[in-house]
Amino acid sequence: MKTARTLFAFLACCCVAATVLSGFSLAAQDADGPYPLDESQIRKPDVPQGEVINRTFADSKIFPGTTRNYSIYVPKQYDKSKPACLMVFQDGTGFSKVEGRPSKTPLVFDNLIHSGEMPVTIGLFIDPGVVPAQNKNAQPRFNRSFEYDAVDDRYARFLIEEMIPEVEESYAISDDPNDRGICGSSSGGIAAFNVAWQRPDQFRRVYTMVGTYIGLRGANEMSVLVRKTEPKPIRVFLQDGSNDLNIYCGDWWVSNQGMLSALKFSGYEVDHAWGQGGHNRKHGGAVLPDAMRFIWKDWPKPVKTHFDKSRSRAPEMLIDGEDWELVSKGHQYLTGLASDAEGNVYFSDRKKGELFVVSPDGEEKKIDIGTSTEKLTSIAAQPNGSLFVAQNGSIFEHPGGGSTAYEVNADAMVTAHDGTLYFTDKESKSVWMKKRDGEAKLAVEGLSGAHGITLSPDQTLVYVSDFNGRYVWSCVRQEDGTLTHAQPYFHIHSPPAAVDMRTKSMGMCVDKDGWVLVATKMGIQICDQPGRVNLILPPPAGTSSTTNVILAGPDNQTLYVTCGGKLFKRKTKLTAAKSWATPVKPPKPRL
Repeated sequence: MKTARTLFAFLACCCVAATVLSGFSLAAQDADGPYPLDESQIRKPDVPQGEVINRTFADSKIFPGTTRNYSIYVPKQYDKSKPACLMVFQDGTGFSKVEGRPSKTPLVFDNLIHSGEMPVTIGLFIDPGVVPAQNKNAQPRFNRSFEYDAVDDRYARFLIEEMIPEVEESYAISDDPNDRGICGSSSGGIAAFNVAWQRPDQFRRVYTMVGTYIGLRGANEMSVLVRKTEPKPIRVFLQDGSNDLNIYCGDWWVSNQGMLSALKFSGYEVDHAWGQGGHNRKHGGAVLPDAMRFIWKDWPKPVKTHFDKSRSRAPEMLIDGEDWELVSKGHQYLTGLASDAEGNVYFSDRKKGELFVVSPDGEEKKIDIGTSTEKLTSIAAQPNGSLFVAQNGSIFEHPGGGSTAYEVNADAMVTAHDGTLYFTDKESKSVWMKKRDGEAKLAVEGLSGAHGITLSPDQTLVYVSDFNGRYVWSCVRQEDGTLTHAQPYFHIHSPPAAVDMRTKSMGMCVDKDGWVLVATKMGIQICDQPGRVNLILPPPAGTSSTTNVILAGPDNQTLYVTCGGKLFKRKTKLTAAKSWATPVKPPKPRL
C-alpha cells in the first residue's frame, strides 16, 4: 500500500508541478511569501491531536477503472454517537499532511475544533483517480481534469454516492448540508465550488484556492450562471494572486475576480483573500484558518440565501422563502399543462394516455376522456373553457366535440383568443394551424426544431422551442394565421459540460410583461422580450429536468412545472398572460 500511495502522490505532484512551471516566471514566484503562520498553524501541547488514516479506493462505478488514495482525519473529540460535520478536500495528499505543507490542515483542524471556531469535523482528503497503465510502455490515464474541471454533476455524485458512504462504514457523518464543507486548489477549487453548486442539498460551505474558473471544461460560464441562476444557499471563500496563470484557456486572476463579483451581485455570503502569489497553495494554505473561520462562522446556524442583497432578477420575480412544492406524483411522464379561468390546472401523462385536473385547493381528479389508453401528447385550453386534447394522431375537444385526424402527432398546442389552434410537429420541424371552422394547414416550416409552443402576450408572435438546439424561434402572425419572419430568437443555455448538450427545451408560457418561461434540462429559463435569459430556476430537488411550465391559479401567479412523473408548484411575482384570454400589450423592454 505504501508503494501505491507513493506512486499516486508522485503522479499528482507531477501534474501540479507541470501546470505551475508552464504558467508563470521565477519572478512571479518571488511574490509568494513567506507568509506568517496563523496561531492555529502552530502545535500547542494542550490541544488534542486527531488521527489521519490512509486508505485506497478502487471500486468506483462513476469513474470506472480508477484507483485513488484517500485519507480520513478524525478529530480527538469525535464521538460515534454524534454524527460529525464533514470537510472534503480535493488533491487530498497535498492537504492531509502537516510537515512541509502550507495549509497544515490536520493541525489547523485540531486547533480550530479545540477553540470552538469549527465544529467537530471529519476531514476527507481524496486524490484524483488514475486508470493504471496497460503495460510498461504506456501512460496511465490521469482523471484529474476530467473529474475536477467538468461543470456537471458527475464528481458530486462520486462523492455523495461512493466516497462518503465508504467513510460512513466506519464513522458517523451528518447528512445536513449545513454540516458539510468542501475545499480545493486550482482544478480542485472549481470542483469544490461545482459540487456545492450542483448539490446545495449536500454541501453549503466552500473554500477555493486559485480556482480554475476558466475555459477547460465549461467553468468559464460559471460566473454568468451565478448571476442568472436563482441564488443558492452556499457560503464561499475565494483566494487568488495577481501572478496566477494567464494561458490559452483563460486568466485565473481575472476569472476569480469575476466570480467574486458574480457572487456579490447575486447576494451570496462570500469573502476573499487576494495577494500577489502565483498558481500554488502557498498563500491559499496560509489563509486556510481564516477561510475555515469564515465558512463555519455561526455554526450551527444554517447557510441561507439573501434576496435582500441580490441584484439579480430573483427578488423581482420570486418570493423569498417560497420553494417548490410537490403537487402530484406516481405518473410515468408528464408533459401537457393547461389552466382555465377558475385556476384549475390540467396535466397529462404522455405515456399512460391519462388526463388529470388539480383544483386551486389541491384536490386532484382523473378525467375520463372516453378513449383507450394511448399516447396523449399535449393539451391546450380554449376561450370557451374546454380543452383540445392531442392523442395518437388526432385532436379532439373535451368535453364534447368530435376528433380530427392528422398524419402528424401534435407535440404541443396553444389556442389564441380568436380560437386559432397552433400545434407543432417535431418530425417535420414545422408548425400547423387550424381556424375554428377551418381545415388544418401548414403555418410555417424550415425551423431547426419544433416542440413547445406559446404566444406572446399581445398574440402577434408565436414562439417555438427546439428540443435538440439552443434556440426558441420567434414567428410573426399574419391575418390569415400563418407565420412569417421566423428567427432563432431566444438564446437558451445548455449544460456547460454535459455529455448530452441538448437544451431539451420543451413547454413554454409567458407573463403579462412579456417574460418568456422555457422548460429545459437546466430548469426554467426566463427570457426577456429581446431573447436573452435573465433568470434560471433549477429543477426541483431530486429531479433532473423540467418538461413543461405554466403560470396558473386564481391569481395566475403560481408557477407549475412537470418533471418526469411529478408535478410541482411555487408562488411567484410573475402574472400569466393566457393565450385564450384577451391579448395584452406588454411594456417596451430594455434593448
